[in-house]
Amino acid sequence: MHAGVLGSPIRHSLSPTLHRAGYAAAGLSDWEYTAHEVDEGGLAPFVAGLDASWRGLSLTMPLKVAAFDVADEVSALARAAGAINTLVRTQAGWSAHNTDVHGIVAALAEAGAAHVSSATIVGSGATARSALLGLVGLGARRVTVAARTPSRAEALRDVGDVDLQVVPLREWASTGDRAVVSTLPGGPANAVAAGHTRGDLSGVTLLDVVYADWPTPLARAAAAHGATVVSGLEMLVHQAARQFELFTGATAPVEAMQAAGREALGHTPDA
Repeated sequence: MHAGVLGSPIRHSLSPTLHRAGYAAAGLSDWEYTAHEVDEGGLAPFVAGLDASWRGLSLTMPLKVAAFDVADEVSALARAAGAINTLVRTQAGWSAHNTDVHGIVAALAEAGAAHVSSATIVGSGATARSALLGLVGLGARRVTVAARTPSRAEALRDVGDVDLQVVPLREWASTGDRAVVSTLPGGPANAVAAGHTRGDLSGVTLLDVVYADWPTPLARAAAAHGATVVSGLEMLVHQAARQFELFTGATAPVEAMQAAGREALGHTPDA
């Protein structure tokens, strides 16, 4: 059986490491997982050319929206997120899912933030929608979005039954929420948010969705102010574990996948 990850660029994807570790731990010696450089224009022909041995596809940027055009059916969660990161072959064709939401929920729950009544999202890009759905799933009824461009965050108001507040990015650490998800990429944007870190953040759990070049400036700043910081690697592992289960029908060996990811990146659980 075959599965793989598609995207552009793809050479730095950690998905092959995670899925292959899962196959090894689960004893699935007849499964293979490979990475393929595919852009938006190449997605449809790539999928059309796959034989019956292909059971699933992990999708990264820039394919998460283009996948709507190749999916035969789309889960309600993927449709609400406006993003597809998983295609699973079924008797009806290719079934589309979003496992990023599960990854966010599981990473926060594992860090002790399994139930929240309010939360903050830092950033208003594509991942913010999945973060909002995840936080609502954890019980949040009020969510504050701290954004560099507040008008962009207004598009999130159609997501779920939640009281959505929008504030400038500089106020992210002042909301009083105990659960925070940063959806900012690494680099300058992350550093800008780090510069706005203030106050005592003891009791706050911050999930930073970035996993490369860890810890990020924001993660370092939040930890220095007392927050419990969770790497985006944990989100990545849990979303991959859900994909593993959708592809294979077997229970994902999450600990083995976590260990492989941490080793590949040189992370320790508390790094």
